[in-house]
Amino acid sequence: MQPRSATPAGDRIRVAIIGATGYVGGELVRLLDRHPDVVVTGLWARDREAEPVGRAHPHLSTTGHLVHGTLPEADAVFLALPHTASAALVPELVAAGRTVIDLGSDFRLKDPEDYPRWYRMTHPHPELLAQAVYGLPELHRAELAALRGAATRIVAAPGCYPTATILALAPLARAGLIADLVVDAKSGVSGAGKEPKPELTFSEVNESVKAYGVGGHRHVAEMEQELGLLSPAGTNPGVRGIDFLPHLIPMTRGILSACHVRPTRPVSADELAALYRDAYAEEAFVHVVDAPPTTGNVMGSNHVRIHASVDERTGRILAIGVIDNLVKGAAGQGVQAFNVVHGLPETAGLEQLPLAP
Repeated sequence: MQPRSATPAGDRIRVAIIGATGYVGGELVRLLDRHPDVVVTGLWARDREAEPVGRAHPHLSTTGHLVHGTLPEADAVFLALPHTASAALVPELVAAGRTVIDLGSDFRLKDPEDYPRWYRMTHPHPELLAQAVYGLPELHRAELAALRGAATRIVAAPGCYPTATILALAPLARAGLIADLVVDAKSGVSGAGKEPKPELTFSEVNESVKAYGVGGHRHVAEMEQELGLLSPAGTNPGVRGIDFLPHLIPMTRGILSACHVRPTRPVSADELAALYRDAYAEEAFVHVVDAPPTTGNVMGSNHVRIHASVDERTGRILAIGVIDNLVKGAAGQGVQAFNVVHGLPETAGLEQLPLAP
């Protein structure tokens, strides 16, 4: 068997995963266990002590990792915890000099006043929000790299819906083209987490599509924040009041975000193609495609596929983004941002091609 890494074990970055027994935690184990520059020093979950990871994730049993109830020594810590659970842990972790990659929502929003509105919580450490970097490397690569020498290193990994939506719309936002915006999105059931819930049983989900978050899903806050930051002054009125409707559909993995844009001025098909081609020509994981993509095109990978077109009859723009919600929408995105922070090749540990069929 070939060695996992040419980097000596003593030179690899020590990584721990908190919340290792959930779907995102399992995906982190899968990716980081084969990362060429990482050694996984420990997995943590409540009320576990020396429990084989295979009990929670049978497909990972050959890794030999154990899940403990105490945090091991690590240079970087990935948090795969429910919303509002990370904020209490992060101050102690960063005070110990660890890089924190939070896969939850607790540091994504810059304005502390957004947390009571969208998450029904008063943020316990608002002073850290300004220091956290939104972990979407395609938009915040320089800020992530700047964390390398910072005393406080917090990466706030984006949500899955915002990842697909923001990347699908970023070229339009930069060009000031979003006059009105409606986002219609679909998610596989794994996006709702591993915790058993009656409404997520097979008999409830199979052969059914359910709209949820009607009237204001919490991920709207991320979309408006990030698209607003991309907008030239006085442009893009559509990003200040996004209509977003997510749906749960009967599949395991995947996000498809269909973004319906009324542009601020007429846009030709050639201009639109050039905007997207120029925006993503140098990106390793974002691929602009000629035909509408499917979630199956990216399953199991950190890839994003985007298709944009103009409806000649209505003048509207349709921008579609697809991702695997557990990889580019969560664990893979966290690893990608981690790589940037630590000066590693951005694709390290993420070179898996999509799965098919």
